[in-house]
Amino acid sequence: MLLIYAILALMVGGGVGYGANVVVTKQKTNDADSKAKKMLDEAKEDAKKKVLDAKEEAIRIAEESKKEERERRNKLDASEKRVADRETLLDNKIDQIEKRTDNLNRSEKEIEAIKDEIRAIRTRQEENLQKIAKLKKEDAQAKLMEMTERDIKNDLVEYIEKRKRDATENADETAKEIMTAAMERLATGTATERTISTVAIPNDEVKGKIIGKEGRNIQALERLTGVEVIIDESPGVITISGFNPIRRQVAKKALEALIADGRIHPAKIEEVVVKAQKEIDEEIKKAGEQAAREAKVMGLPPEISNTMGMLKYRTSYSQNVLHHSVEMAHLAAMIAEEIGADVQVSRTAAFLHDLGKAVSHEIEGKHHHITGDMMRKAGFDEATTHAAEAHHDDIEATTPEALIVRVVDALSGGRPGARGDKLENYVKRMTDLENVTNAFSGIKKSYAISAGREIRVFVDPEEIDDLTAIKLARDIATKIEATLKYPGTIKVNIIRETRAEEYAK
Repeated sequence: MLLIYAILALMVGGGVGYGANVVVTKQKTNDADSKAKKMLDEAKEDAKKKVLDAKEEAIRIAEESKKEERERRNKLDASEKRVADRETLLDNKIDQIEKRTDNLNRSEKEIEAIKDEIRAIRTRQEENLQKIAKLKKEDAQAKLMEMTERDIKNDLVEYIEKRKRDATENADETAKEIMTAAMERLATGTATERTISTVAIPNDEVKGKIIGKEGRNIQALERLTGVEVIIDESPGVITISGFNPIRRQVAKKALEALIADGRIHPAKIEEVVVKAQKEIDEEIKKAGEQAAREAKVMGLPPEISNTMGMLKYRTSYSQNVLHHSVEMAHLAAMIAEEIGADVQVSRTAAFLHDLGKAVSHEIEGKHHHITGDMMRKAGFDEATTHAAEAHHDDIEATTPEALIVRVVDALSGGRPGARGDKLENYVKRMTDLENVTNAFSGIKKSYAISAGREIRVFVDPEEIDDLTAIKLARDIATKIEATLKYPGTIKVNIIRETRAEEYAK
């Protein structure tokens, strides 16, 4: 019986244990399902977030692409606009040139008509004079020549003899000038290389800025500096032309400053040109002082030292005049020591012998005569002055020091490679052209440009009105025809400018 109870108890216990085990197993299964479902939900959320992030990144990339496309399109539109503006500017220039050509053609026809009318008037006047005098033109001329010859026969003989003497004395100099002119005509590159400067530009768009609206900027620059600014199809460069090297240097420095600054307009141009002129003046001063130290010529008056500094920008037969002067000073000192002459007089005279070349375009006369006058005014002793002034043959060298200066001038200029062909004839023609123009009243400034083919004259607007300007242009042209010899034609350009200024306070 007990066995039966024991078996029953064992069976009941086993059933309870099995039930409990089933319950625990089911509970664990439910927990695993919950955990798996939670992990699956988290994975789905993470996937959704990544999809959203990817969509946002794609939208951002698309927006940046659209922005870049807009920028490229704007740049393309701007480039097309610049091209269109240039085409419009070129069309306007072509129209202006065509109108100017038509005006010139009409003016030529009017001039021819006036000339025909003048010829007819002259013919009628001659006929009237013949009727009044009852003499033919040929008879009147014969009588006039006979009377003139009788009255001035002796003067004519003396004049002819004087001309013969002058021709004999100047034969050598004239022959040299003729040969030099022939060499200059053959070596055409020399004048070009010595009368132009170039300025590099970053791009061709700068050319339009320099020209300015209706050419105002380039006209202001040319008016203030006295040079010609040439803007052509040459890429990356602008050419400055003018026979005066200091003016060219001022223009070059001003143009480089304007290009670097980027603001190019008449007021800014005027400011920059003034600043460039001051800088060049300072460079000239330093160059004169440095050259004097190198030549061992101390204690020069400031005005003489500054004038010598101007020779830094001048050449003689393509040789730099300041370097030539320093070289001569050393040569003169060595020769003077060898022969027992005054070393310091020889050195100083050799250094200053070409002083007049710095101002010869402003003062009439030969440069060595100008040198003598300037040295006397500055207080140099006569021995030094004579030695410097007598380095050309028209003044007799009466001292050993003067002969030394003449010899070292030939040595410095005659060594191989020192000099090229002559440029002085060209420069003299430019200066003569400006001097003839400046002789008229009412002239503020005048500049010979385009290798002497044009003279630009700036007049005082209060003294010269528009009608007077027209007459002045004709008078200057007539004076040039009567006094100068030149190839081709010269354009006389009168410029009258009126400015009004006031200040708001």
